[in-house]
Amino acid sequence: MLVRFADQLSEPANRAALAFRADLESSGMPGITETASSLASVLVRFRPDVVARKALEGELRSRLAEHDWQEASLPAGRRLWRVPVAFGGAHGPDLEEAADAAGLAPDAAIGDICAARLRVLALGFAPGQPYLGFLPEHWDIPRKGTVTHEVPRGAVVVAVRQVIPFASAAPTGWRQVGRTAFRCYDPGRDPSIPLRPGDEMVFLPVEGRTLDRLLEDASPLGGAERSEIS
Repeated sequence: MLVRFADQLSEPANRAALAFRADLESSGMPGITETASSLASVLVRFRPDVVARKALEGELRSRLAEHDWQEASLPAGRRLWRVPVAFGGAHGPDLEEAADAAGLAPDAAIGDICAARLRVLALGFAPGQPYLGFLPEHWDIPRKGTVTHEVPRGAVVVAVRQVIPFASAAPTGWRQVGRTAFRCYDPGRDPSIPLRPGDEMVFLPVEGRTLDRLLEDASPLGGAERSEIS
């Protein structure tokens, strides 16, 4: 069953999805086997031999009516990640193009991106891959007209006021402005996915040679630091 808070992404809709999912997770409602939040909705998997669909729908509608979920507090237990990123050059071949699309000089674009405290809006497309938002409104830039055949793991790409650090090498229509050594997915670690929806991330600009050392070091955190959000 899908609970949708909006037809398109917005901060209030994402807040509602995160808060509602956290409420369901803590409710212990019988029959629910899994929940997953997307940018503006929550998927609820359930066992029909434990709870009838009609009964579950009634319970969900009742919970939805209890609060203005778009004004709800974000879930507890979120973390702030400070992640080193090298911008421009070989690590960010589309920086100048992206900056121009946002009406900025490249240095100002880097400053904008690093000044933003970005929320993990959702995980998707690939295991552990986060959609981060939101950049200022002038970053509501479209995707490219062509697809880049492949960007490397850790590529930092931008479009539509969002930023994605790629969890693995893949094609993309977004512009690559930088790269990080932080691994959004590492099957050799427990947990294999370090980020959770609702976490926040700040990028710390570093030189290309610093990133090269972090990549060679092969640490899954890639120099990132984590702290609890009170």
